[in-house]
Amino acid sequence: MTDASDAGERSTSPSLDESDPELHYEEDEEESENQAREDSDTSSILSDDSVYPVYEHAASDKNDAAELTFYQCCISNNAMLLKQKLYSGVTRQEVMELDINGRNGLLVACFKGFVDIVTSLSKCRYVDINHQDNDGNTALMIAAQAGHITIVNYLLNYYPGLELEMRDFRGLTALMKAAVQGRNECVAALLLAGADLAAVDPVKGKTAREWAALTGRFETIVRIRTLLERPCAEQFSKKYLPEWPALPMLVAETLGSSRTKRLTNKIRSTFTINFPHDPEPDGVMDHMVRMTTCLASPFVGTACQTVCPDSPPEVGKQRLSVPEILKEYKPDPDAKSMASASSCNGQLMTPSRVLIPYQPSSTLVKIMSIPLRLRRNTIYPAGIPKIELTKSPGQSPPKEKKIKPDKNKLELPKWRYKELKEEKKKALEEAGKPKKSKGKSKRKK
Repeated sequence: MTDASDAGERSTSPSLDESDPELHYEEDEEESENQAREDSDTSSILSDDSVYPVYEHAASDKNDAAELTFYQCCISNNAMLLKQKLYSGVTRQEVMELDINGRNGLLVACFKGFVDIVTSLSKCRYVDINHQDNDGNTALMIAAQAGHITIVNYLLNYYPGLELEMRDFRGLTALMKAAVQGRNECVAALLLAGADLAAVDPVKGKTAREWAALTGRFETIVRIRTLLERPCAEQFSKKYLPEWPALPMLVAETLGSSRTKRLTNKIRSTFTINFPHDPEPDGVMDHMVRMTTCLASPFVGTACQTVCPDSPPEVGKQRLSVPEILKEYKPDPDAKSMASASSCNGQLMTPSRVLIPYQPSSTLVKIMSIPLRLRRNTIYPAGIPKIELTKSPGQSPPKEKKIKPDKNKLELPKWRYKELKEEKKKALEEAGKPKKSKGKSKRKK
């Protein structure tokens, strides 16, 4: 029905009786209207754009992709245009372009998981692999924390001069960040690359394993324990033999057993229910995995070429990158001087903070603190005093604030049946009569 028809109905019925069936509406209409007003006022406050601001450059409406800068090619995952720019030549200022968070194109690509961008940037000599953003995060920290294992392995193997033990402004390393987030593959890659498992943060004095236990990453703890049980990957060296050591002993036991024992073992294996479980250490599945991934396997021997077969990966052993092993890496002498001059929209970067490394308290300090402990016990001999909680007296409900009508906005029309309904409620409250239920009103309809 239109507004004109509503106006016509109101003009034809100037006087409405209280027994009119149109008066019996549900009482939740007014509450729903008030709730709608409140939701409309608070919806914009809790929206995503107000909680998570976007600091990236807005996409241009032009279709000409050649106008994109070096940084915009990285954040838009445009690998073809980035390769063209690298082939034609780029300046150091273009590569060192930063956003409002102090991140260059490599850090954003590591955060979003752009593998093609990371592989292309390894050929640019102006890229600083150890650059830190405003929070102290490096490219390795961001990739390890996000769980991009392909990018982490590429950074470890093809970016020379990568420092594993760099810390952010809270004193956390890349290994600690990966352990906190439960990135098991990244933790294993960092440990085999030589990350220090015994390093502690200066704030709480916890190692990567203790951070994993604190955050409930038990699978990460198991993975670290497994790596420590077998710290060296000997299958990646020429000295590894693909024969299973337990095979001759098992064959001898099988041939030396009697027919009765063989029959008993066959019947037992037939009626035994095998539940799925992890492969046993030094078992058949473990040996198959190590044999197929070793240097003597046909696939690895024909499809891959190992750079250093005499030095297999080991937990805690520092490894060089491929350009450093092939002696193709030449350090840039101007990298340190330009790092301080990198800016974002003409604003200089914030200086890095220096955290004091964590040091456990010595025995002398513990002995000197004994009188303070005894003094605390004399002040509170029975321990910490108990605090009794009592309920506050009942308070009157707060008064509802009346919303002032806005002259520039249209107000909702006041219907006649609602006014009669309110008058009827007031009359019943004054007379002290009980209020009629909704079920009875619906039956009268």
